[in-house]
Amino acid sequence: TLRRLGDALVEIQGQFDAHGLLHPSNHRQFLDDFAGHQDQLHRLAVIHQGWLDARMALDQAKQVREEAREQESFMRDAVTELETLSPEVDEEAKLLDQRAIFANAQQLTEALNQAREDIVGDAGADLLIGSAQRCLERIAERAGGRLDPAISALERASIELRDAEAILLALGEEIDADPRRLEEIDDRLHALRYVARKHGVKTADLPELQKVLAAQLDSLDVGTVKLKGLTVAVEEAGEVFTTEAKKLSESRTEAARRLDLAVAAELPELRLEKAQFVTKVEQVEEVDWNATGWDRVSFQVSTNPGAPLGALNRIASGGELSRFLLALRVALTAANPLPTLIFDEVDAGVGGAVADAVGERLQILGTRLQVLVVTHSPQVAARGDAHWRIAKSVVDKSAATTATELNAGERQEEIARMLSGEVITQEARAAAASLMRAAAET
Repeated sequence: TLRRLGDALVEIQGQFDAHGLLHPSNHRQFLDDFAGHQDQLHRLAVIHQGWLDARMALDQAKQVREEAREQESFMRDAVTELETLSPEVDEEAKLLDQRAIFANAQQLTEALNQAREDIVGDAGADLLIGSAQRCLERIAERAGGRLDPAISALERASIELRDAEAILLALGEEIDADPRRLEEIDDRLHALRYVARKHGVKTADLPELQKVLAAQLDSLDVGTVKLKGLTVAVEEAGEVFTTEAKKLSESRTEAARRLDLAVAAELPELRLEKAQFVTKVEQVEEVDWNATGWDRVSFQVSTNPGAPLGALNRIASGGELSRFLLALRVALTAANPLPTLIFDEVDAGVGGAVADAVGERLQILGTRLQVLVVTHSPQVAARGDAHWRIAKSVVDKSAATTATELNAGERQEEIARMLSGEVITQEARAAAASLMRAAAET
């Protein structure tokens, strides 16, 4: 957590820095910060995400359609088979009930005939009930209405018997009418069960399966129309992205020109007047387009007239690299979101007037940001507003590093030591005072 917080507050810049200005993957961001592209980048990111979403929806629809196409022949055959079979809801249960009847036709017929004989035969219940009813009706008046309920009950019984006899007759006729019905039922059950096993469902689910497969076939045609719509959506989203990315790329190209001029203005002061700095903006292949657009940005330099341009961290020598980094950092100061910069021996490999020029640029940066500099150069040290002397020593056989804040006199003495070595001469002290006065007057 502290490391992430530190990255948001402090940038450490050194000769061999692999994460900041020297790292090519950061150059686009530095250029965008310099150009103030934050709003455009946010807008482009939203557009790019919309384009990605549209392409994902199209890819998924194509996959679904392709899978459906692969099954189309099977589905058409299955639908034709089911339409021919025409299964009904709960048909198996109904067929099993019928089969139970026809499988026992002989026993049922005998029972039906006997029951009908008992109901309507010469000595059947219907004749006996009718005789009893007529007997009671002849004496009903003498009973003062007390027999009326019994007569009505006998009448109802007679009607129920006739209804029962009609049911028995119809069932008997059904059994006698189609002696092959049992074979037909078995064939139908076999057909239903075979198709159900083929599709891995229960026979009761066949009507629903028929509807589902028919709907999937219909969806193939609907899917074609949907694909056309999704394709158009992808094309439109791509055109919007292209338009916005082009605007951003043109703005980057213009910002690169301004950044090159800003860096070029710093180079003579750092004794790099013959060097060249170029911010290269080039379009990448479409496969590499992303939420930041289609540009690859790289900082390139040439240290000698006529020499080809190359990557900043490959062309410049140690001292030149330090000065290039400083010039670039000065040019990017206004775009730098970090409040603190730390330069780790950015003046290494330079001396004399060049070191003084480096110190002057660092001093300018210090008026805009908090700048901490680790240096062995007296010309650079003299430009600072405050000094700490870093020293190593051995205490109880262990190395210790101390940082000591210096007052004005101690500052002059330390700069003099940096000028002359361990033995500090009066000439060195005078030179140190001269350097400090010159820095204060700048």
